[in-house]
Amino acid sequence: MVYAPVPDDPQLPPIRINLLSDTQTQPSRAMREAMAAAVVGDEQIGADPTVNALCDRVAELLGKEAAVFMASGTICNIAATLSHCRAGDEILAHESAHIVSLEGCTHAALGGLQIKALAGAAGQFTAETLRAALRPPDRHLAKQTLVSVEQTTNLGGGTIWSLAALTEIVGIAKAHGLATHMDGARLLNACVASGASPRAMATGWDSVWLDFSKGLGAPLGAVLAGSRAFIDEVWRWKQRLGGSLRQAGICAAACLYALDHHVERLADDHRHARLLADGLAAIGGITVQRPHTNLVYFELAGSALSNAQLVTALRERGVLLSIMGGRLRACTHLDVTAAMIHDTLHIIRDLLAGADRLPIAQPALG
Repeated sequence: MVYAPVPDDPQLPPIRINLLSDTQTQPSRAMREAMAAAVVGDEQIGADPTVNALCDRVAELLGKEAAVFMASGTICNIAATLSHCRAGDEILAHESAHIVSLEGCTHAALGGLQIKALAGAAGQFTAETLRAALRPPDRHLAKQTLVSVEQTTNLGGGTIWSLAALTEIVGIAKAHGLATHMDGARLLNACVASGASPRAMATGWDSVWLDFSKGLGAPLGAVLAGSRAFIDEVWRWKQRLGGSLRQAGICAAACLYALDHHVERLADDHRHARLLADGLAAIGGITVQRPHTNLVYFELAGSALSNAQLVTALRERGVLLSIMGGRLRACTHLDVTAAMIHDTLHIIRDLLAGADRLPIAQPALG
C-alpha cells in the first residue's frame, strides 16, 4: 500500500524537499515558544488548563458539546468506533478509508468490528451506494451501526466531500438508525478550500475530530468532539488504550498556536499543490489527478521508469515523496515553498528525460 525510501539513510544526501506527508512539518520557533510557556497540569484528571482550553475551543469550532485531546488521529478513529459500536457490529466506510487501509485492522483486533467497504470515485461513496449497502435487521448478519467518512479523502486524492453530500449521507444514516463519524484528519484543509465553516462541515455528525500534526504543523495531537455522553464513553476507551496523559498542555499549546496562526495559510499549501500538479501535467508521460487541497497524486503513464524507481531517484537527489495506493503522492505543507516546487519539477523533468541512462536498482516494494 505504501512505499517510501528511508528519510535519514546516511548513505544518501540530506533531505532538501520533503513532500512525503504534511506529518513531516517541523514546529516553528514561535510554536516552540508557546509550548515552553504553556501552563500545565494532569490531563488525566482534567487539571491541565491548556488542554481544557483546546478541547473547549475545538468543541465550539465544530458545534459539539464536548471534546477530548488525543495523541493522534488514529486513536481518535479507534476510540470513536469502539464507543459507537459493540463487538460484532458493522461499520460502513469507503474502501480506501483510513480505518480500512491504514490502521492495522485495529477495529477488528480490539473491537471485534467488521467494516463494509463501499466503492466510489475519489475516495467518496454516493448516497445511492450507501442505500444499496444498507439492509433490514437480520440476526444472521452483523448489525450495521456506524457510517464513517474521511474529510478530506487521503487515497482518494485529497478530495473534499461537499456539504450537500455530507448532509445527504447523514440523513440516510439517521433514517436507518445508524450513528455517524467523520475522520477529520484534513477537515480544515477542506474548509479553507471550499469556504465552508468547520461547524457546517460537522453538522449532523455524531463524532468528528481534527488532526493538528498534519497541515497545522503541530508535533502531535488530535481532538475528538461529540456529545458529552459520547465523550464520556471515549474517555473510557482512552483509558483502556493507555491514552491518558499528564502535562499534555505542552502539546496542546502547539495546537492552540496552530489554530491561531496556521489555518488560513493552508491556502498556500493548496496553491503549491496546484503549481506542482500543473507542472507535472506538462511533462510528457505523467498523468495527474487535479488536486482539491494539498495532496497531489500522479502516475508515470509512458515512462521507462517505474513509480518506485522515480521515488528512489528523487531521494538520491534530496527529494522525498511516496507511493500510496499504487500511485505517486506528493504532499505540500508549511515547510514547502514555491521554489521547492519548481526545483522538484526541474529534477523530475531531468530524470524522465534521461530515464534510459539511470542505473537504478529495482526497490523491493512499489
